[in-house]
Amino acid sequence: MHLAQIAQHADDLDRAAMFYAALLGSEPSGRFEPPGLVFFDLDGTRLLLERGAPPALIYLAVTNIHDRIERLRDAGVTIESEPHVIFAHEDDSLGPAGTQEWQAFIRDSEGNLVGLVEQVASYVGTDPPAS
Repeated sequence: MHLAQIAQHADDLDRAAMFYAALLGSEPSGRFEPPGLVFFDLDGTRLLLERGAPPALIYLAVTNIHDRIERLRDAGVTIESEPHVIFAHEDDSLGPAGTQEWQAFIRDSEGNLVGLVEQVASYVGTDPPAS
C-alpha cells in the first residue's frame, strides 16, 4: 500500500496553482473545470487543490532548507517557523540513521500551514553545513 493522494483546501485555484508551481518547481499535472480541481505530481503521489477540501498539514522534503526559506521570504511568503532541528535519527525507523531532521513552516497562498523537511548528516552546531 502507498499514499495515492493528498487534498489541500484552496479558495482561489489560480492563485493556489501559481503558489504550488513556484514552490514545487513544476506545473500542475492536471486541471478539471468543473468541478474545480488542480493536481500536482509529488513523485507518484497526487497533490489535489480543491475548494471543497479541508485544510491539511502537508510536509514537503526539500534540500538546503535555510536557502529555501530565504528565497520564500524574499518572495513574500509568510514564514511561520524558522528552520530548526526536530530530532536526530539514531536508527532507520523514521529516516536515515545518523541524520538530523530539520523542519520549517510556511503559509501557502490560501492560508494553509505547510511543513518543509530536510534530513542532513548529524554534526555539532546550530546550523547545518553549507550544501
